[in-house]
Amino acid sequence: MPGTLVYLHDPLCGWCYGATAALDTLQREAPQWRLRPLPTGLFAGDPQRRLDPAMEAHIWQADRRIAAMSGMPFSEAYRQQVLRDPESGFDSGPATLALTAVAGSPSAAHERAALKAIQHARWVLGQDITLPGVLADALALATGEPQAAWLERLADPQLPAAAQERLQRAASLMRRFGFQGVPALLVLPGDDGVEDEASLAARALQAGRPLRGNVLFDGSLVQALQALEAAAAA
Repeated sequence: MPGTLVYLHDPLCGWCYGATAALDTLQREAPQWRLRPLPTGLFAGDPQRRLDPAMEAHIWQADRRIAAMSGMPFSEAYRQQVLRDPESGFDSGPATLALTAVAGSPSAAHERAALKAIQHARWVLGQDITLPGVLADALALATGEPQAAWLERLADPQLPAAAQERLQRAASLMRRFGFQGVPALLVLPGDDGVEDEASLAARALQAGRPLRGNVLFDGSLVQALQALEAAAAA
C-alpha cells in the first residue's frame, strides 16, 4: 500500500531540522511513501524579530536535546554567528517564500532537498536564512539551477500570495487535527501521483490520519508505516 505523508514543518524549527534523520531513513528504507512537505509559518511574520540572550540560551538548550535525540549537528558556527548575533533575523517568512518558489517551479520535486539545504545553511554553516543571497545559494545547491535565477524568482511580486495560500492550507490541517506544533505528519492512503497541493490538502482534511509525533525521534517511523501497510493488506 503506497501512501503519502504530509509533512508539516517550519524552516526555522529546530525540531523539524532534527526530524531530518528520520525522514532520510524513511525515504531510504520505505521509498513507496511519498513525502509532501508543507510549511506552516510557525515563526513567520515579523521581519524585525531578533533573539535576546534569554531566548538564545533557551534555544541552545533545546538544540542540544535535539542533537542528542536525532544525531543532527548543531555547529559552533551556528551558535556564534546566528544565535549570538544580535542582527541575525528570526523570521521564517523569507525561507517559506523560498520553499514556495521551489514548489511553484519546474523543480517542485526538489522541495525537500531545498528545505534540507536551507536547514544546513543555518544549523551547520551558521548563515542567516532570512537573507535572499543565502536562500538563493541553498536553492541553487538543491536544484542545480543558477543562483541568479533563484534571486529573480525570490523577487517575484506574486510569491507572497502563493506562500500565504500554502500557510492557510497548513493552518487548516493544524486546526483539523489539533496539532499544537511542528513537526507533524499526516498519513494519506494511496500515492498522490501528480496531485496538486490544494487538492492534496483538501483530501488530507477528509482522510488524513495523524501519526504520533515521537515517531520522528524514537526510530519507529518506518515500523509505524509498515504496520499501516500490513493492516491495509489484511
